[in-house]
Amino acid sequence: MSDEAAPGGVLRLRGREFGPGAHAVMAVVNRTPDSFYDRGATFRFDAALAAADAAVAHGADIVDVGGVKAGHGAHVTAAEEIGRTAPFVAALRARHSGVIVSVDTWRSEVGRACAEAGADLINDTWAGADPALAAVAAEAGAGLVCSHTGGLAPRTDPHRVHYADVLADVAATVGGLAHRAVELGVRPDRVLVDPTHDFGKNTYHSLELTRRLDGLVETGWPVLVAVSNKDFIGETLAAPVDGRGPGTLAALAVSAWQGARVFRVHDVGAARAALDAVAALGTGRSGGRSM
Repeated sequence: MSDEAAPGGVLRLRGREFGPGAHAVMAVVNRTPDSFYDRGATFRFDAALAAADAAVAHGADIVDVGGVKAGHGAHVTAAEEIGRTAPFVAALRARHSGVIVSVDTWRSEVGRACAEAGADLINDTWAGADPALAAVAAEAGAGLVCSHTGGLAPRTDPHRVHYADVLADVAATVGGLAHRAVELGVRPDRVLVDPTHDFGKNTYHSLELTRRLDGLVETGWPVLVAVSNKDFIGETLAAPVDGRGPGTLAALAVSAWQGARVFRVHDVGAARAALDAVAALGTGRSGGRSM
């Protein structure tokens, strides 16, 4: 199998295709008691299912399930993370057969359990910290998100980070991880890259990546952006977590204008409307959702 990504190639997951110009919305459902955004509102199984139902009703193409808070917090064992995610993935798969189910994890054992439960995509937000995770995606026939954290270990915050050129560093890292995944057997049309705003980066870096995102799009790998309510938006606007919605929509629109393909968000309805508006503006990337 070729290890090359065709420029502008199509992303294919669960029988659905997202070509250039398509805007796929990925809904966040955190099965954690300490999420920075919702403070555990979807930790309970029934609350998480209700949130997933609402997300699908508002236009989510993908539901991303997480079992561990990204930042500092209580230690969560792999077994506990599996308990939070795999049964929920199975329930979600049975409940919404056409929705793409993603699991947000850096651990290969969690990725394997969730793939067996029906996950279509493994969202590795910690840049291959567990090198076996890509092989798990390959064995399961799942997709893989390749990210950039500037070498940080999972659940650690950046401190005085510096890049000569943050976009170049991101492109080299995620490109290398993407090629490695394909070499291990992940299909090229199931690989995405994520610049991973705020992970291993300060606000300047995250803003710079947003301004220059088209440079990452030009690599040919479909680009996922996860900017929803993040700290760089809060710091830029001096806004608390619950006041970052307008800044989030602005960052989503700029990213969509430059060719990003998948958008990980908390407010699916608002994101769907914003992305559909971008598509309607006649940028040459029209089309909105693609089936």
